Amino acid sequence: MPKVDTAAPVPMSIDSNKENARKSTNLTSYQLPWVEKYRPRSLDDVLGNSETVERLRSIAKEGNVPNLILCGPPGTGKTTSVHALARELLGSAYKNAVLELNASDARGIDVVRNQIKSFAMNKVTLPPGRHKIIILDEADSMTSAAQQALRRTMELYSSTTRFCLACNVSTKIIEAIQSRAAILRYSRLSNDDVLQCLLKVCQAEEVAYTEDGLEALLFTAEGDMRHALNNLQASSYLAASSGGGTVNQNTVFKVCDQPHPKIVGDIITFCSKGKTKEAADTMRSLYKSGYSASDIIGTIFKVVKARTDLSEGLKLEFMREIGFTHMRIADGVNSLLQLVGLIARLSQKSQSMAS
Repeated sequence: MPKVDTAAPVPMSIDSNKENARKSTNLTSYQLPWVEKYRPRSLDDVLGNSETVERLRSIAKEGNVPNLILCGPPGTGKTTSVHALARELLGSAYKNAVLELNASDARGIDVVRNQIKSFAMNKVTLPPGRHKIIILDEADSMTSAAQQALRRTMELYSSTTRFCLACNVSTKIIEAIQSRAAILRYSRLSNDDVLQCLLKVCQAEEVAYTEDGLEALLFTAEGDMRHALNNLQASSYLAASSGGGTVNQNTVFKVCDQPHPKIVGDIITFCSKGKTKEAADTMRSLYKSGYSASDIIGTIFKVVKARTDLSEGLKLEFMREIGFTHMRIADGVNSLLQLVGLIARLSQKSQSMAS
């Protein structure tokens, strides 16, 4: 009996080739998240924080980049701005001359001594007068020892390498590094800036929307562009699957799983008119529908902050009481009793200021 060579390759059938081709087509047809697909590639496309972006444009024009610390809330364009700056400075050398480490990487003292130091030592062909760029995202999560080691590395390789540290709070960066870098501060994006981007994406992706749907996206995003785009993408998929195909207010709040601001607005209206029982009944039904106390108190704060029909003094008193309740809920006392107690105090405040 002839011996069979088990190591010989088995010829593939035509059906198998078709199956592999189909899988390959499906893999390439996967869409990028809209956050990445519409991420700005140049400084001219970055929205908001115009003064800070203008400083980066002047740096790109001059070419001599200082060490930078970019601090501000998430989703305001810190990392995007640095990458856009690096592209304008380095051109075709961008891929080889930029190292990015983010919060998912281990960034203890060993990473600084090995990975960062070895990249700083590498020789890369760059345009004249340009430097390699190391981007450290979420730099405020680095240990103190790693930051001390980074300080020394910044000094040793200052002739060839520049460091850009993105963080939420600049005070968590040691003073030795702060004194060696220019600090650029980012603030939350305005609703106009977020709306401009949302309209552009809706037009490009052919998403049908209503005005109240866009208002809901702005309300939930709170100046965070990343949050707004993620919610828009998820809302459009939910709208398409439900058959309507239009992104409206109800679709957005289903995706974000936040209490509807209209219901919360009714509670505030009842409190401002002294109708404590009606406000407490509405609060109970909202709590029993499944929302956590932290979600409810967060929405109450945003709704009161946006209200224009309340007097300035009453609004400040309301926000003060909401802040105290939010603190108790954050400490773990997150029962319905806290929320109903807040209703009673808000009604009391409105009555005392009316009399």
